Amino acid sequence: MATATAAAPPSTSSSSLLRRSLPPKFSAARCLAPPRCRARLRTACQVAVSSDVSPPPDVADEEAAAVPKIGKRVRVTTPVRVYHVPMAPDLNLRDMEGVVKQYVGVWKGKRITANRPFRVEFELKLDGQDKPVRFFVHLREDEFEFV
Repeated sequence: MATATAAAPPSTSSSSLLRRSLPPKFSAARCLAPPRCRARLRTACQVAVSSDVSPPPDVADEEAAAVPKIGKRVRVTTPVRVYHVPMAPDLNLRDMEGVVKQYVGVWKGKRITANRPFRVEFELKLDGQDKPVRFFVHLREDEFEFV
């Protein structure tokens, strides 16, 4: 003789699920992140609010030293090859002259790690074209001399 026993399904009411899954001292106004994350967020906010926005003096000096070089004509003294110039692949820039257009070692008052911080504009006259091809190259200061 077989007897059937009915097992009662677990309670699925939302209040009982919330009571089981939330920590005992939970408040709706508190952050849902674990305590370690809340402390890290609080520290990050304090740092962002109290940080000084003025650039350090050495960055300002570096930018001030580069300003007189912008707009000067330069000649490339080392063999530098570029491959991004249209209609002139594998171009050697040695002995070419250009104009320093920008110093990119400092950006928005902060020093950035630009390997070649001077942006120099060149014009290359090609046979069969009326207009010269203009292109930009980033160079280090020891790769060019002022004309």
